[in-house]
Amino acid sequence: MEDIILDCDPGHDDAVALMIAVASKDINLLAVTTSAGNQKHSQTLRNAMSLLTLMKRQDIPVASGNTKPLMRELISGVSMHGITGLDGAELPNPDFFSQSMSAVELIAKILTEHPKKVTLVVTGPCTNIALFLSVHFELRSRIKQIVILGGGMGLGNWGPTTEFNIQVDPEAAKIVMDSGIPLVLAPLNVAFEAQLLPDEISKIHRIKNSVAETISDLMDFYGISFGKQRWGFKGLPLYDPCTVAWLIDPSKFTSKRCNVGVETKGELTTGETVIDYYHITNRKPNADVLFHIDRKWFADLVIDCLKSFKF
Repeated sequence: MEDIILDCDPGHDDAVALMIAVASKDINLLAVTTSAGNQKHSQTLRNAMSLLTLMKRQDIPVASGNTKPLMRELISGVSMHGITGLDGAELPNPDFFSQSMSAVELIAKILTEHPKKVTLVVTGPCTNIALFLSVHFELRSRIKQIVILGGGMGLGNWGPTTEFNIQVDPEAAKIVMDSGIPLVLAPLNVAFEAQLLPDEISKIHRIKNSVAETISDLMDFYGISFGKQRWGFKGLPLYDPCTVAWLIDPSKFTSKRCNVGVETKGELTTGETVIDYYHITNRKPNADVLFHIDRKWFADLVIDCLKSFKF
């Protein structure tokens, strides 16, 4: 079982990643921390707590992170995720309190107290993790690895070559990429393959529990964003769950050790991940970069996790 802290900015695909982390017997979700990204920090915190209330996991501690990126104003994902960040479904009001401490301090507390090393999973901007690494240098050895959804090699979803999570806070991403801690990067290359086809979405609609019904509604709204011809997708790609799925079964992915840098000053490319696939720079590889996924296995994983909720 993998012990994880999920740092997220829910976000429709964050919601599915959180659902899998709660449902899977292979994941021990120790805490959820939230960042400003798809929506402002107060809204992403509320969204995470609403989702945990829905899944009856109010025992999982939740803490809010920084109010904005390290050095920039926040770029919002409203165009993709709607005004609430989770438009399309009626979510319950949170019925528990968030932690009085910040995301950085909750991460520090868990890493200090937990008997084993912990994996940090990042499905939003890297702001909280960059701050944690800067403030609590002494706890870096307690991190097993950092698994990040972000970036792309020659692909973008916010700019021609830039992915949203990295572009929101490229300076934070650079701090994490340069940290020397074991990294796994799930870029858009693999995320674009993690699609649910129409017949699989129909299967989810037929699952009769409150979690599946809510996720169905969320995916219906989210699917509108990918209904444009320019994307050319056959199904609905779910980016963020790639991180948790990889932890459950890495054998379902193909990857390559690469050096990953982050562009912070480019006129047209700020936020681009520069993935040295062919080792042209001779820089030491710093990440396992995921490029392909067993799509059918991934779809079955999402469906099976949704079926596991029995209330």
